[in-house]
Amino acid sequence: MRGPRLALLAVAPLALSGCLAKTAFNVATAPVRVASKAVDLATTSQAEADQKRGREIRQREERLGKLQRTYERQLKECHDGKRAACSNAQVTYAEIQLLMPSVPAEPEDPRRR
Repeated sequence: MRGPRLALLAVAPLALSGCLAKTAFNVATAPVRVASKAVDLATTSQAEADQKRGREIRQREERLGKLQRTYERQLKECHDGKRAACSNAQVTYAEIQLLMPSVPAEPEDPRRR
């Protein structure tokens, strides 16, 4: 009975030293890991910035397309004699003019000529 206990006691310090070394390593590197994670969260990568800009441009283009369709419908109603549609078309046109500068122009495709 005494033999297995002694063997276990002899091996225990060797097994525990690995655990202690790993724990010491984790404790020593924790501030570096926390700081790098904070920097990563605080900064925006170029790819993330490009994705955000592309999303904003698509949203403005969608809004502009919707406004243009609304404006065309209002103009048609205005030509049909509806006075309210004429004033609504003016408001919509003003909003289109405000939005146009924020939507980038796409280069012309030379194959379309």
